[in-house]
Amino acid sequence: MTDLAPGLGMSALRAFAPSPPDDQLFCPDAIRDDPGLGDLVDEQLIDWARHVGIYEGRLDKLRSYGFGRYMMLAHPACNDPDRLLMATKCLVAEWATDDYYVDEIELGADPRVVGSRLARLLHTIDPAQLVPRYAADMADYHRLQPISEAFRTAVEHLSRYATTAQLGRFQHQMAVLFLAWTQEADWHVNRRTPPVWEYLVQRHLNSYLPPMILVDVLAGYELPAHEFYHPEVRRAFTTAGNAAVLVNDLHSGPSESDNDHNLPRVLAREEGLTHEQAVARTVEIHNELMHTYVELATRLSAVGSPNLRRFLADTWAWVGGSRRWHATTGRYNKPNGS
Repeated sequence: MTDLAPGLGMSALRAFAPSPPDDQLFCPDAIRDDPGLGDLVDEQLIDWARHVGIYEGRLDKLRSYGFGRYMMLAHPACNDPDRLLMATKCLVAEWATDDYYVDEIELGADPRVVGSRLARLLHTIDPAQLVPRYAADMADYHRLQPISEAFRTAVEHLSRYATTAQLGRFQHQMAVLFLAWTQEADWHVNRRTPPVWEYLVQRHLNSYLPPMILVDVLAGYELPAHEFYHPEVRRAFTTAGNAAVLVNDLHSGPSESDNDHNLPRVLAREEGLTHEQAVARTVEIHNELMHTYVELATRLSAVGSPNLRRFLADTWAWVGGSRRWHATTGRYNKPNGS
């Protein structure tokens, strides 16, 4: 990384200042909220979900979650509905895999076979190379799996916009996510609540990096590999992803079953905290991670390329959009009076 003009560090610091807080979270708010654009993406998403066969009989519920709105909030640099739809397909394919294979028993989740299912599913993201006879058997299997069709078509859409390197990043991050879900299945099979440190390791693997990794794809540029994989850039990016997914823990906890794991629940069990104390501790951990991101992003923005500064700012915007979505989505928030 080359040195840039003096004084850029202060302007970078201002760029990563949080919005005035409406709670205790040290986190930005959404930069852009365009309801019409979000609704357009959501309608196209429902057509896609119906076509690939996921959430059959639950499409109204899927619509109420507003995943298209999520990507509209998280990617303010992108006004193209098709790029936003691409990102939303990838996000929903990931979310559906978690529901169908890991979490929701009524959708067929079974922790005893999570590893095998995910290993087979990875083929639709990073294709296995088989001889024709056995490749036909594999294709027959995937044709019967709506999750496979969801990922196949999502990755096909992603490939229209992503460079080879950006697609490779996504493939790698999905393999990491699948590993994390296998670890979670181990907890369920063995009826074990992990210690806090192990839970946070799993959340590092099972963070929001898979959707966040598309920020430059949607914004129409590419952060080159020598910067994207630079240890300090990777540290900053993963720190933001880890903090963002703890916002999910804070909002999703009330809707989860007693067998699910989230940071407040793990903290309460290990440290003997009340629920309120565990939530407050989770907020503290989130905020510590976000302060670390600001410190790293400010320093890196002062010495990195224009694209790196843009990437770090887009990451900050993504976190803010994600925060807004979690606070307003029908997945975690019931309408007044319901």
